[in-house]
Amino acid sequence: MNWENYVQKVVPYVAGEQPKDQNVIKLNTNENPYSPAQGVAEVIRNFDCEILRKYPDPNVSALVDILAQYHGLDNNQVFVGVGSDDVLAMSFLTFFHSEKPILFPDITYSFYDVWADLYRIPYECQTLDENFCIKIEDYKKENGGIVLANPNAPTGVMAEVSVLEEIIAANRDSVVIIDEAYVDFGGASCVSLIEKYDNLLVVQTFSKSRSLAGMRIGYAMGSSKLIQYLNDVKFSFNSYTMNTLTIVAGVASMMDEAYFRENIAKVVATRERTKLELAKLGFTFGDSKTNFIFATHKTVPAQEIFEALRKNKIYVRYWNKPRIANYLRISIGTDEEMDKMLTFLATFLKQK
Repeated sequence: MNWENYVQKVVPYVAGEQPKDQNVIKLNTNENPYSPAQGVAEVIRNFDCEILRKYPDPNVSALVDILAQYHGLDNNQVFVGVGSDDVLAMSFLTFFHSEKPILFPDITYSFYDVWADLYRIPYECQTLDENFCIKIEDYKKENGGIVLANPNAPTGVMAEVSVLEEIIAANRDSVVIIDEAYVDFGGASCVSLIEKYDNLLVVQTFSKSRSLAGMRIGYAMGSSKLIQYLNDVKFSFNSYTMNTLTIVAGVASMMDEAYFRENIAKVVATRERTKLELAKLGFTFGDSKTNFIFATHKTVPAQEIFEALRKNKIYVRYWNKPRIANYLRISIGTDEEMDKMLTFLATFLKQK
């Protein structure tokens, strides 16, 4: 079996559980509890399947155009991929070829080290402080690139744009990626810094705030030079990364700004109410600016709570990892779903 000697072996990313039983309260993968914009449903219902015999637009022009207009950028400053995971993976492959290590926090999106291992990129994890905040000085040393999720996952903590700008400005010889998957739920975007820093790449997604996790749409914004390099690698990898139906659905989503804002407001209102109720039950957590809450209980271990919730068909996320083994990440569902979870927790914790 000598062929195994030539296999690239990595420890894969483990996604949140996707239960086959639809009769559960699913608060474990940060999906949006509300439907996509009505226009998305309409374009799917009226979609001409005859079009599918042809290849999709490799430049994804319709979606790139509307995203550029929305963010006040030129078309050559936007790159579209199959979810932000695809965009980030392509960015790692494109920009991180130095022998110097790339830098990202010790507690952050757990795909970063997987991509680094897959592409054989050296990396160093920088320890967040006791409040799960980044320390600016950790990112002012030699490096081959920097990746920061803001707001961070799974902690929900947001760094101020001024903090991130100090890091970007101190690393003009490296590409700095700001992963803004959750920025619409209360964070401040770094898109405004793109014109000032040609080494900045900002990544966003339709999976959370636009309720399109199942469609897989992500995008990056940066200088035209960064985007050109990304496209060069993309077209060397797969010219037709996004299918035609996804493109038209993405455009339809972008055209309903009122629904987008209304949807976000509902999630944020439920998040803030849930914070108050969790605090009454003895949980503590940071000031999440995302569509989830990263919480720990003052007396009952997180794993015990996780297992009790799961047994009662309420799914949240738990990692048995250093520093966060006593935390649960609870996605924000509908008010009804959150009330059912809170009612269960109140009964369960009273018995402890």
